[in-house]
Amino acid sequence: MKNLFKELEIILDYNFKNSDLLKQSLVHKSFDNLNNNEKLEFLGDRVLGLIISKKLIDIYPKEKEGIIDKKFANLVNKKTCSSIAKKLNIKKFMFLGASHKSLQKFADKIIGDCLEALIGAIYLDSGLKSAEKFVLKFWKKDLENSSLPLIDSKTKLQEHSLKIYKELPRYTFYKKIGPQHKPIFKTDVQIPNSKKIMGTGTSKKNAQQNAAGKLLRSLKIL
Repeated sequence: MKNLFKELEIILDYNFKNSDLLKQSLVHKSFDNLNNNEKLEFLGDRVLGLIISKKLIDIYPKEKEGIIDKKFANLVNKKTCSSIAKKLNIKKFMFLGASHKSLQKFADKIIGDCLEALIGAIYLDSGLKSAEKFVLKFWKKDLENSSLPLIDSKTKLQEHSLKIYKELPRYTFYKKIGPQHKPIFKTDVQIPNSKKIMGTGTSKKNAQQNAAGKLLRSLKIL
C-alpha cells in the first residue's frame, strides 16, 4: 500500500505529512460506510470553489459577476472534476466496495468526488497555499480555456425552438438526489418533435443547462 500511495503522490506532485489523510480521501462509502471520504469531499469542494473564485477575479478584474459565475460553474462542475481525475488515474488508487467496482455509470461522479476529497486532504495536511498550488497546476488548461466565449445552451435551444416551432422549450423538474450538502438535481427538457432529454446539475439552473446542451447535441446543433 505504501508503494501505491507513493505512486499517487508522484502523480499529484505532493507528499503528504499525514498519510492517514491521503488514505481517507481515497475511501468511498461503498468500501467503508463510516470512515470514508465524504467529509473531505465536502471540505475540498469549498476549498476548490474559493481557489477558483479568487483566480477568476485575478484573471478577469473587469468582468461582470454574472460572467465570472458562469466561468466558475464550468470550472468546478462534475464534468471538469471527473475529467481531471481521469487524467490523474484516480480510480486506480481508490478503495471501492464490490458493488461499485463494476458500475461504470457511477465512475465519473465517484472519481470527481474523490478528487475534491484529495483537495480537502491537502488543505488539512498543509494549508491553503499547498491546496492552491495543486488546484492551479491541474486546472491550468481549463482556466486558460475559460477565456473562450461561453455557450449558453438554454439560450441556444430557446432560439432554435422559437425559430422552427414558435414555441419555448419545456423544462420539467424531475427530482433531487444525493446528500443534503451536495445535492444533484435532475430535469427533463423537450421541444416539439424531440425526445425528452434528462440533464443533471448541482442546481435546477445547472440541470436545465445540462439538459439543453444534451438536446442540442442530439439534434446536431451544438
